[in-house]
Amino acid sequence: MLILISDAFDPSLKDKLSEFGEVTEDKSRLKDAEIVLVRSKTKCTKDYIDGAPNLKVIIRGGVGTDNIDKEYARSKNIRVYNTPRASAIAVAELTFALMLAVPNRLIEGHNSMKDGKWLKKELKRNELYGKTLCLVGMGNIATEVAKRAKAFGMKVVAYRKSGKPSEWAEVKNTLSEAVEDAEYVSLHTPLTDETRGMINKSVIDKMKDGVVLVNTSRGDCIVAEDVVSALNSGKLRAYATDVWPSDPPPGEYPVLKAPNVVMTPHIGASSEENLLRIGDEVYNLIGEYTKGGNL
Repeated sequence: MLILISDAFDPSLKDKLSEFGEVTEDKSRLKDAEIVLVRSKTKCTKDYIDGAPNLKVIIRGGVGTDNIDKEYARSKNIRVYNTPRASAIAVAELTFALMLAVPNRLIEGHNSMKDGKWLKKELKRNELYGKTLCLVGMGNIATEVAKRAKAFGMKVVAYRKSGKPSEWAEVKNTLSEAVEDAEYVSLHTPLTDETRGMINKSVIDKMKDGVVLVNTSRGDCIVAEDVVSALNSGKLRAYATDVWPSDPPPGEYPVLKAPNVVMTPHIGASSEENLLRIGDEVYNLIGEYTKGGNL
């Protein structure tokens, strides 16, 4: 059995998987691979899958599988898996770092000090304590964010399509109801036809003035032009994001030049600890597959 590691995983994973068969990082050997491991960079399109006639399993190290044509894979009897639990802590901590950066004026403070300025009086801060956080989605990552928000003394509400209750958040019936009283809105949904562009002018208009919008889910869950317009008008206080329509985003992507944006280059799942957890989940998935394929 040949296992192809197509994207960046922890360096130790290659040796760990060698007990199951040959492991390679040579992408030219795709046609011989029985298992392919990807993260965000590799796009498993119809053409990609057609180039792998021996492929049986695709495993994405991370949350979501929107870079994989799942329907076509299933039509070829190829199983598709991901590692949704592994990334929860890493992404939740980055979400909170972004959420803290805005009211604490960390970017302005750092840049002003580098420029030789001392803006002690000018940089007024706000606290998270007592504020309302709306979580859009209530899966593994959002749950970890909610736990941390509760520790900061925040009120936590959430919207999830299923309406299933959560011990960590008050789940609202609609997205409009969930966002209407929040000072912070944080996105934690997969990218689907339903969630694409879900944060648009109509939803933003339902929010209070001066909301901080945080996005560590998918870049296309927002309508970029609507978010930028709200930033320019002051309807949104800030947009803090780690995710983009592509990695990297096109130079003309409007968020890049918008005011009051805090940006990171899709590093939410890139902690050293998380890469090890992803490797452990991948190892377990392949171990189950080799025992009989009943994952």
